[in-house]
Amino acid sequence: MNYPYLQNALFAAVLVGIICGVIGCFIILRGMALMGDAISHAVLPGVVIAYMLGASFFVGAVITGVLTALAIGFISQNSRIKEDSAIGIMFTAMFAAGVVLITALQGTSVDLWHILFGNVLAVSRTDLYFTLGIGIFVLGTIVIFYRPLLLSTFDETMAKATGLPVKWIHYMLMLLLSFVTVASLQTVGIILVVAMLITPGATAYLLTERFSVMLFLSAFFGVFSAVTGLFFSVIYDVSSGASIVLVASVLFAIAFFFAPKQGLVFKMLKKPKNETVAP
Repeated sequence: MNYPYLQNALFAAVLVGIICGVIGCFIILRGMALMGDAISHAVLPGVVIAYMLGASFFVGAVITGVLTALAIGFISQNSRIKEDSAIGIMFTAMFAAGVVLITALQGTSVDLWHILFGNVLAVSRTDLYFTLGIGIFVLGTIVIFYRPLLLSTFDETMAKATGLPVKWIHYMLMLLLSFVTVASLQTVGIILVVAMLITPGATAYLLTERFSVMLFLSAFFGVFSAVTGLFFSVIYDVSSGASIVLVASVLFAIAFFFAPKQGLVFKMLKKPKNETVAP
């Protein structure tokens, strides 16, 4: 591969596939898919403001992503509003603010299209190093706090009984989710990042009942989707982010129908035939 931009794109795709696949497993099992969607969209105003100030959009995205996650928790814990409603409020408010800021920049040379839908081929060496740093931080944090994360994910009551700070673990996961979202912006974009957070993990969930295996499979599906989608985007000159998500969706469809135990076809074949009952 003689093209540096293709090398950067390939490495970035692999990194995003791994970290999205791993963090996505926790998101799915904790029923936090809507939170992932909220944070991925809520970073938009931070990205736009960063562009307006001439700063890195990564910085703006991290700040608004973390603030949104904290605001959702603050609203749900200090009012009668439940978390799903708080997510809906903050998600729409932040995304609307981003859209307003984008429309205010019309007529300028600023192009935020690749932030919305992703353009992995535009990843620079600096972006790649930033993504690598986020990946190391996220995976390292998960390894260090693996057991508390695991226990609070599968049995929150037991985690509280053993003295684990469940609330802080939740906020830590929100922080990691914000970082992963930021790392994925350039690759799949704000609108499609939730698919990379959920789809590989959901595919792995249909194929195994062991969490450790699910983590590995999810990371593998994330990498496979990212690399294959990148290949098709280069060959056919189409959107890289959309191509990556489509590959991930195809893998999920295959698992949904043909998974050994959870697949729809397997269940239909295993379903016993109706027996005739004598009167």
